[in-house]
Amino acid sequence: MTTQNWDAIIIGGSAAGLSAAQALGRSLRRTLVIDSGQPRNRFAPQMHNVLGHDGRSPADLTTLGRAEAVRYGVESREGVVASVRDAGATVELALESGEALRARGIVLATGISDELPEIEGLVAHWGTRVAHCPYCHGWELRGERIGVIATSPMSLHQLQLVRQLSDRVVAFTNGLGALDRETERRLRARGIELVPQAVASVLSDEANGGRLTGVRTVDGREVALDAIFTAATPRPRVEAVASLALTPAAGPWGEVIEVDPAGRTCHARVWAAGNVVAPAAAVPQAMAAGATAGAALNYALVEEDFDLAVAKNGGAHGSE
Repeated sequence: MTTQNWDAIIIGGSAAGLSAAQALGRSLRRTLVIDSGQPRNRFAPQMHNVLGHDGRSPADLTTLGRAEAVRYGVESREGVVASVRDAGATVELALESGEALRARGIVLATGISDELPEIEGLVAHWGTRVAHCPYCHGWELRGERIGVIATSPMSLHQLQLVRQLSDRVVAFTNGLGALDRETERRLRARGIELVPQAVASVLSDEANGGRLTGVRTVDGREVALDAIFTAATPRPRVEAVASLALTPAAGPWGEVIEVDPAGRTCHARVWAAGNVVAPAAAVPQAMAAGATAGAALNYALVEEDFDLAVAKNGGAHGSE
């Protein structure tokens, strides 16, 4: 089997991955993007708070970004990377299709999977009437009856942000644990209704297109709502790089890959960018991190090119 050789391979073809690819393509690096076609934001019909692209669909942004990268010689293909292993001067990738690839460096931009709370009916509205980011979805839900289903103590931050968007907010606080007196006082002072019972199911009006109408708590109470904010548990997609033993880092949303400010991991030939290292990053932050990682990988290859040239010439000095 023939193994294809590349300067750089980007695993993941969404905002972070394509930004890295564009930086590498513009630096004349032979670059390949491998994309599984399962971006995290595929459930949302539109993106917001993305300068110059507000209201555009995530799929449209990906299409535009891929076309731009192609103009600089970047190649792109659908596929799933099954494994990545260290091969010294390169890293070797095995695709689920059986194809083998080799690169001098890679950017891991595989993102995360959102593990939602196990509440009946919740998944059906994810990305539309059930959201997680007030900056990405909040303006569209402003002034409505909004429920916040807490999943951990971190949800308090989300709850406070949602209150800025509406004065009709109901907090389902079971996931916060016991509220101390000061926290409860502050929430009630802003007019937030506190419901300590856990949510059992999300209610929908099937006769009206399945529109979200509220929730039912475990004690049978029904609460009318127009929209819900909640926090999923992020699961970084890192199975393919397990053999590289990349250093983990603990964060407020769980364990991610540790990287330096340029996105470099503990492995000299592996960078990572986007939600796989920053689960809370929105599209603009993911794009910036991808561009930074792509530029950093290119510079590492530039340094290596000079090192290889010196070694090839035996360290000989040029004429004086």
